[in-house]
Parts: sequence; structure tokens; C-alpha cells
Amino acid sequence: MALDKIRNIAIIAHIDHGKSTLADRMLELCGAVEARDMRAQYLDTMDLERERGITIKLQSVRLEYKGHIINLIDTPGHVDFGYEVSRSLAACEGVILLVDAAQGIEAQTLATSYLALENDLEIVAALNKIDLPAAEPEKYAGEIEQVLGIPAEEILHISAKTGVGVGELLDAVIERIPAPEGDVDAPLQALIFDSHFDQYRGVVSSLRVMNGRIEAEQSVRFIQANTNHPVDEIGVRTPDNTPVKVLEAGEVGYLIAGIKDVGEARSGETVTDTRNGAEEALDGYREPKPMVFCGLYPIDGDEYNTLRESLEKLRLNDSSFTYAPETSGALGFGFRSGFLGLLHMEIVRERLEREFGLSLIATAPSVEYQVYRTNGDMDVVDNPSEMPSGAEISEIHEPFMKASIISPSRYTGTIIDLCQSRRGVQTKLEYLSPERIEMTYRLPLAEVVMDFFDQLKSRTQGYASLDYEQDGYTKGDLVRVDILLQGEQVDAFSAIVHRDNSYEYGRKMTEKLKELIPRQQYDVPIQAAIGGSIIARQTVKAFRKDVTAKLYGGDITRKNKLLQKQKEGKKRMKSIGRVDVPQEAFISALKLDE
Repeated sequence: MALDKIRNIAIIAHIDHGKSTLADRMLELCGAVEARDMRAQYLDTMDLERERGITIKLQSVRLEYKGHIINLIDTPGHVDFGYEVSRSLAACEGVILLVDAAQGIEAQTLATSYLALENDLEIVAALNKIDLPAAEPEKYAGEIEQVLGIPAEEILHISAKTGVGVGELLDAVIERIPAPEGDVDAPLQALIFDSHFDQYRGVVSSLRVMNGRIEAEQSVRFIQANTNHPVDEIGVRTPDNTPVKVLEAGEVGYLIAGIKDVGEARSGETVTDTRNGAEEALDGYREPKPMVFCGLYPIDGDEYNTLRESLEKLRLNDSSFTYAPETSGALGFGFRSGFLGLLHMEIVRERLEREFGLSLIATAPSVEYQVYRTNGDMDVVDNPSEMPSGAEISEIHEPFMKASIISPSRYTGTIIDLCQSRRGVQTKLEYLSPERIEMTYRLPLAEVVMDFFDQLKSRTQGYASLDYEQDGYTKGDLVRVDILLQGEQVDAFSAIVHRDNSYEYGRKMTEKLKELIPRQQYDVPIQAAIGGSIIARQTVKAFRKDVTAKLYGGDITRKNKLLQKQKEGKKRMKSIGRVDVPQEAFISALKLDE
């Protein structure tokens, strides 16, 4: 295929602005899917994506339109999956920027637009959902022109649901987005931008050929892994996997080379020819930095090795999370895992349970702190149980983030109240139009990872949008709150919190555990402590057997004698007894939404 007949594009937008619906209409218009086989969100292959109505994984498809080949990538919209978007853009020359004509620019719209501009990509802007009664395309076209500098007359008006304007959008893609560059006669250089593990065929990699050509049955070398493999199959997604004999510079397709070791074909890897191949690897991708950490433990300890293998395979498909082995006195062997956000953490855990049949406990989410010791050393701590004792700590620095919030102006007061209650500092307040504002706050990451997004949505009736990025570390007054059961620390319930919030956390956790821990034959004290100071306490009362029931009168000393004997027995039992926390109590106590 001649280079000037190829267009490589991605669809970018805020969550729920119609990316997957637009991809559906494009598949129909280009005849890639028969009408009888069509279903909503056709490219979303996971049950999880359909249930939640969001795109989690990027999906590529090859379309034929008016003598041109359009390689389309449908990307996720949520900020937690921004790494998927950045990887997609490396395989494109342009993007379709989709904006809801009833809501206008959202925070993630700006973030993905700036990402596209950083990659020097051509932007074709379109206002979607013009069929809605609340749509105001002219108004929001002016807003896009003011904020992003795209002329209002160049912004297309479409309805992905009804198909209005989709043909004109594809015409604009062919007209405005440049053809890919590349030399077919140069040594092979192909960039892997996504992979997944097929248990029958091994690793299946999505790749973009930058230079040269790759043929079926040739031998290829993975430059970073320094391994050679014969090509079993190359092909394109139309959207079903369709084998082809050759992929040339500028084309996007998939590669199967019988790779069983998931570490050999990671995203960002460069593929070249074994003989006369390229010496230099392509730039690849910057490793994402996890922002939220939690422990993942199998409920059944025998599933530890299965969990490790499952994490390896899942990381091939989603390289934006990290994991390392750890042990807990309460939960046994597991992995400390890092994620880009709370939704990302939920999705990874749910995928592990569904796709690999595991039953997991996830500890409470935490962030990465810089702990400076009195001897001058600095430790990076993401697990509360690893924090040194208070006497060894000089100061603690916590991560901050820059949050961009776009909302109707009538919610300004309630957003300011929410951000201030989370120790936020306002750095900017700007009116995008008389009815819409953009606010920028500097917030502690630990205050945001729990329920900030849910609170923001509920306070603004769903109209506010949030985007965030890391913004360094700042010294904070932080303490570790430990939970003690009968005087013994349970590391799974420890948390690093701001001193002002420590009493509240201790009180809530002790009250919750009092409800969850079954009664014993003796009183069980549940305490929250900072160092040696107890800040909250609840007691699980003992079972009481009525030892005086057999008495029917007589002297009071007989009754006291029996009660004293019972009291001594319970005391002896308490000295040798230990409290076992049932797994259900761990799961319930560590639930994020309660």
C-alpha cells in the first residue's frame, strides 16, 4: 500500500463523550462489520468494559474508506488510563478530538489535547451528540476556539449515535491528517504499542512498522530483550484478526512469534530483522510512575504462585502497574502493587479475579512518602508497616498533585469547600465562558485517592470533571496509626494519615472492627494507637455463661464464689488465647467504599 493512501489516527476525548460509539459508526460506514453482527461498543472486548460502559484497553482496527486505509485506535477516556492514550499516540500522525456538544470541554479533553500537541499530531476536532435537545454546538465551538485555538469553522458537528456527519469526519481525516513517513527499503524497525497473552498462541503484539517491511515466516529480533524468534503470523485487525503476507512502513498490524516468556515482547519494544536489521531501538515509552499502592493477597495461601503468574501475564496487557513480593503477619504472602489511580486499582484487581479465577484481598490504598530519618537517610515508603518508629523520623514529605477541575460556575462554592476540606490550595480560577469555570488546586495525593472524585461528582450533580498530574513533594504533619487487637499490632490495618485526621481514622476503624470480629470467651480490646499513645478504643464483649443459674437461694457468698471462679478462668483463657480475624472481616474492613 502506498504511504500517501494510509492514515493512522486515534480517537481521544473525555470519558463518556462517545468515542466507542463513533468507532461503531465508522465500522458500519466502512463495511468492516456486517449489520447482523453489529453490537454496541464493538471494539470493547472485555465484559468489564461493557458492564461499566467505559473503555479500559486501547483497541486498533483497520478500515478501508474511499481508496484509503485508515488505522484507527479507540482509546480510554478516564485519567487513570492515560498511559494507554500516550502509547496510542506514538503510533499515529493525527487524532480525532471528540467533545460533547451538550457539555463542552472537560478536564481530560484539555489533558489529551496537550498530549497530542506535544507529539506534534494533527487534530481534527468534532462536536458530538448534536442530536441531543441540550446540545449547543455553536457555543462550545467558540469555547474550543478560545481554549485550544482551533478555528470554530473547522470544527465538525456530528452525532455518533445516529451517524450524522461521520462521513464528513472521515473525509476531513483523509484531507487534514498527513500520511505516515517511512522508508520501505530501510532496515526493519517496528514499534510494539500493545500486547496480550493468548494461552494457545503465546504473546500477540500490536505493532506499527516505522521503516522497512516484515514478512510472514521471516526471523525477527527483539532489540531490548536481545532475543530472536521466527514469525508465525502477521496480520491486520479488520476488526477480526486477518493474516497477511507482508506489513510495510506506515502500516499497523499484529505479530505472533510463539513467544511464551511475557518479558520478551513488552510495550515499547523494537522489532527488527535478524539479518541486516537495524542497530538502534526506537524511542519506546517512558515508564509510568505509580501513584497509588496496595497489597494484593490470595485468600487461599496455595494460590500465591498462581497470583504471581497471573500478574506477569496481566502486566503484558497493562504495563502501567507494578508489583513486588511482600509478606504480612496477618495476611501471609502477597504482592505490593502500584497503580495510576483508584479506578485502575479496582480494574486490575477485578481482572485478576475474573480472568484468572483468583480470590483476592486488597489492603487499603496508600501513596508513596519520603521519610527523612534523624541520621540523614531518606527512605521511600509506600507501605505503612515499613515506616520507622517516631523517634527515628526527622520529617515526612507527602506527594502532591495538581488537579484541574472544570465545572458549571454555579458549583464554585461547593467545589472550593470540598478542596479546602482536603487541605487543598487554589492556584488558579478562570472563566472559560460566563457559565463555566476552570479551577486549579494543589492537593495532597493521599486526600484524593479515596473518594475525592465521587464527592466531586455528587456535589456537582455529575457536571464537574477532574484531571490531575503529579506536582512534587511537600513536608507534612503525618503519623502512622496502628490497630491493636488484644495488644498485638495487625499490620494490614495500619495507615499513614495527617495528624488532624488520625483520631477520625482510628475511631472509624475500631468501630468497624468491633462489628466484624466475632465474640470470644473473653473481652477483646480493639485499640488505635500512634506510637505508644492510644487514641481510640472499642471492646468486643465476651460471651457470658450464667453460672449462677443452678442456684435457687442460699447465701450470697455461694454466688460470688462461682462468679469469681468464672472470672479467673476467663483471665487464664485470655492469657493463652489469640484473636483470629476471619477473612470476611478483612475484606469488609478494607473495602474502599465503606
